[in-house]
Amino acid sequence: MRISVPREIKSEEARVGLTPTMVTALTAQGHEVFVEAGAGLGAGFPDDDYLVAGAQLTSQEDAWARAELLVKVKEPVGPEYGFLRPDLTLFTYLHLAASRPLTEAMLDSGVTGIAYETVRVGRTLPLLRPMSEIAGRLAIANAAHHLQFHAGGPGILLGRVPGVVPSTVLVIGGGTVGEHAARAAVGAGADVTILEANGDRIRQLDTLFPNARVLMSDAHRIEEELPRADVVVGSVLIPGAAAPKLVRREHLSLLKPHALMVDVAVDQGGCFETTRPTSYHDPVYDVDGIRHYCVANLPGAVPVTATQALTHATTPYVMRLAGGIDAALADDAALATGLATRAGELHSPGVAAAFPDLPSVG
Repeated sequence: MRISVPREIKSEEARVGLTPTMVTALTAQGHEVFVEAGAGLGAGFPDDDYLVAGAQLTSQEDAWARAELLVKVKEPVGPEYGFLRPDLTLFTYLHLAASRPLTEAMLDSGVTGIAYETVRVGRTLPLLRPMSEIAGRLAIANAAHHLQFHAGGPGILLGRVPGVVPSTVLVIGGGTVGEHAARAAVGAGADVTILEANGDRIRQLDTLFPNARVLMSDAHRIEEELPRADVVVGSVLIPGAAAPKLVRREHLSLLKPHALMVDVAVDQGGCFETTRPTSYHDPVYDVDGIRHYCVANLPGAVPVTATQALTHATTPYVMRLAGGIDAALADDAALATGLATRAGELHSPGVAAAFPDLPSVG
C-alpha cells in the first residue's frame, strides 16, 4: 500500500502522524511510504531519519496525491480540502461535529475518513486518551500562567501558600481530561471540585482524589459551584458528537470578575456557550468581562511528547489499515467504530445527529 504523512499546516501544529520507527515497520512489510519534507521536524524527527527508515521525501501535493492511506494528526483545513478524493483513506483526528464545512468537504469528496477520537475498545477511546491526558495537564499549566498579573490575570497563584486561601478550580467532566486536569490542580495545592454525571465514575474519582470534592453534576450543581471558582475547566466529551453547552452566557454573571474559563472541549464545539476556538498566539478573549482560554490544539505545544504518546497508540491500527482498508474495517471492531465518512455518507452517529440533513447510513 502507498502510505503518506503530510506536514501539518494547522496554525501552531508541529506533531506528525508517522515516526521513523513506524516507517521502518511499514517498509519492512513492503509498503511504500511518502513523507512530506519537514513533516517531522517539530516533533524531533529530521528528514534524514525518515530516509534512513525507507521513506521517500516528497512535496505536500505529492504526499496527498500518491497516498492510498494518509495518516495525519489534525483534521484537514481549508487549503487541504481539494486533496480529498474517493480513493483515499484518511486516518486522523476529525472532530466533524464541530465543523460543518469540513464534514461537507469530506462527504462531497467521497473520502473514507477514520477518526482517531471515535475508535473505541469497550468503553475506552485508546487514540484519544493520550492527547486527553496531555490536554488536561496543559489546561492547568496554562491557567496558572494566565492567572498571573503579567499575563493580564488577577495576580493569583494557582496553588497553595501557607496562611493564604488557595485558588479554587472547578472541573466540569470527570473523564480523562478532567482527571488529569484535577491531578495537576491538586498537585499544585489548589482547592479542586470535580463535577461528573456518571455514578460509577464518581466513585472512581472519589478514590483517586481524596483531597478534592467529587460531586454529581447537574445544571443546579454547576450554578452553585461557578461562584466559587477562580478557574473553570470544561472537559465534557460525548465521543464523536458536539459537546453539550453546560455553561451558558447568562451563567457568566455568577463568576468572580477575575475568573478564567478554560474549555478543553473546544475541538468538539466546546461545552461553554461562549466558546470560540483560539490559538497559542492569541489564546484569551473576554465575554461579558470574563476571560476565556479556548486553544483548540493544546497538545500541539509539546509536539515531541505528544507525537510519541499518540503514535504509540496509533501504530497497531496503522499497521492493520496498511494490510487493506476493507479487511481492517471488517475484522477490527475498534477501527469500525472510528469510521466517520465513506462514499459520501456519514457513518458516525454523533456527527449524523449534529447534521441530520446530511446523508448518513443510519
